[in-house]
Amino acid sequence: MSNTLLSVRDFSVVYDVDPPVRAVTEVSLDLQRGEIFGLAGESGCGKTTLAYGIQRLLKPPAVITGGEVILHDVSGTDIDINSLDAAQMQSFRWDKISMVFQGAMNALNPVAPIGRQLEDVFIVHRPDLSKKERRTEVSELLEIVKVGAERARSFPHELSGGMRQRVMIAMALALRPQLMIMDEPTTALDVLVQREILKQISTLRHEFGFTVVFITHDLPLLLEISDRIAIMKGGEIVEMGTSEQLWRNPQNDYTKTLLASFPRLTGAKGVVSR
Repeated sequence: MSNTLLSVRDFSVVYDVDPPVRAVTEVSLDLQRGEIFGLAGESGCGKTTLAYGIQRLLKPPAVITGGEVILHDVSGTDIDINSLDAAQMQSFRWDKISMVFQGAMNALNPVAPIGRQLEDVFIVHRPDLSKKERRTEVSELLEIVKVGAERARSFPHELSGGMRQRVMIAMALALRPQLMIMDEPTTALDVLVQREILKQISTLRHEFGFTVVFITHDLPLLLEISDRIAIMKGGEIVEMGTSEQLWRNPQNDYTKTLLASFPRLTGAKGVVSR
């Protein structure tokens, strides 16, 4: 079995407005099994559009104008995501690829206990499970993300922001996907909670073996947690490499500018140069 999990080739997305906007232009990349792959760039550079496009979650006026996305399944089968029909895509999402959406911790249903919301994932995707089995799965998920099974009856407003984000991670983990895409998952959290969430993501990645795509504009954060990083600008990937390579020897001027834009804890005040 190849170590490559997902292959993206010449993938392009255009927003069909007047005039048309090229949001993603001929992006190609390979994701490896079990890695944390960082995707960085300024707001509006196409990071989220690429993530949504890979899962065919884009809505009009966004149009995929070219390219292919192939999942190299653990079963040994190559799945052409663009060729799946609507019913197949509904089954594919969350089972093979899951996503923690930007601002997801505020997307929980405010009038339903979190346990019931987690159960819904199994009702839709694992209809053969009994009610007892579904509740057992929910309890195990809440323990895995360190929320605690006893909070299954809690409503979202009874949880802190960090705990709500953990619930969303539990939801993304529910079906043991091979790839989890996380779009700015820690943006609204304070620094200490961010660190707890990031540590847990890393631990879960090692425990379950899934691949993580971590999307953020916070390049120093990615340098700390990622195995490899791609830098996007204007819908294109302008540089890609290991965290060590990008930190010690960035090649693209835009990457150098991003790195220089973050203040240092030590050193003289003024413009930071590399």
